[in-house]
Amino acid sequence: MKKTFLIVGVVLSIFIASCSGTAATAPTGDTYVSPNLPTDYEGALAIRNQLALGTIELNQTDSPIPAEQAQQLVLLWQALRSTQQAGGRAQAEVNAMLRQIESAMTAEQLHFIASLQLTQTDMQTWATANGISMENGGTPGQGMGMSPDARATKQAEAGVTSTSNGSGSKLNAALLDAVIFSLVAQLP
Repeated sequence: MKKTFLIVGVVLSIFIASCSGTAATAPTGDTYVSPNLPTDYEGALAIRNQLALGTIELNQTDSPIPAEQAQQLVLLWQALRSTQQAGGRAQAEVNAMLRQIESAMTAEQLHFIASLQLTQTDMQTWATANGISMENGGTPGQGMGMSPDARATKQAEAGVTSTSNGSGSKLNAALLDAVIFSLVAQLP
């Protein structure tokens, strides 16, 4: 069941990526405004990162996301990940996906994420714990200073994969991979 679900997710992700094209330019920052998650506190993460990191945190509590809901969320996060991989992500498309992800979550789950008030410091802590370093003026690298075997092991344990995207996108890609991995772990 889990294998079939993942195959369908991958096929859907490839389809969405192929439809997204490459004519659009990548945005300079997230513009999605959430009705549930604030960004008006110091160091607040963008809504996408709050949803991703908050979902990972939620899945580590005594009340993780149920399997049926996780199935729906995996597909949505994979679709968002595919637009990033395709390099042609229109901000309107990203905003629509974030809106869908948020609407697939319960009010209690969103309240939990909002109560975390996730910041850039939380993101850096998560990145460091998962072998992703922020060096050279914030350019992320996958496990800098670790041996290749140690880095690969750390990334595999966390469900994080390396990417060849440009500056800043490696951390985003790793976070998206980790939230997908976190949700897949909830499936039967």
